[in-house]
Amino acid sequence: MKSYRKELWFSTTQRREFINITHEVQRSIDESGVKEGLVLVNAMHITASVFINDDESGLHHDYEVWLEKLAPEKPHSQYRHNGYEDNADAHMKRQIMGREVVCAVTNGQLDFGPWEQIFYGEFDGKRKKRVLVKVIGE
Repeated sequence: MKSYRKELWFSTTQRREFINITHEVQRSIDESGVKEGLVLVNAMHITASVFINDDESGLHHDYEVWLEKLAPEKPHSQYRHNGYEDNADAHMKRQIMGREVVCAVTNGQLDFGPWEQIFYGEFDGKRKKRVLVKVIGE
C-alpha cells in the first residue's frame, strides 16, 4: 500500500471565494503513483471548506447568497465569538459546507460522475491557508 501527502496553499484576494482545485488534486494523485485507492482532501483551517459540486458561476453565487442568509457576516456584534476576531460567520459557513471529501481513485483518475469537481471554499480569506491531500492505495 502506498501513502502520499501533499499540501496545497492558497492566498485569496477576497474574504469569501470558491476555488476549483480538481486539477491540483488530480496532479497529486499522478505524483503519488496510486492507481486504485482513495484520496482525502481536507481544509486545514476552521474557516475554510472542501466540497464537491458543479463548477457553475450561478450556483456559486447562489451558495454565497444562501450562506449569507444562514450566517450573515454583519453585524459582527450578533456573535459572541466576535471579540478579538470578526469571523464567527466563517466558522458557521464552514460547518455547513463541510471539512473534507473522500474520493475514489480508479485507474489513476478521480472516479467522478458528470459535472463533479472539488472546491476549496474560503470564508475568512485574505491570508495564506492550506488544504491537505492524502492519497492511499496501490
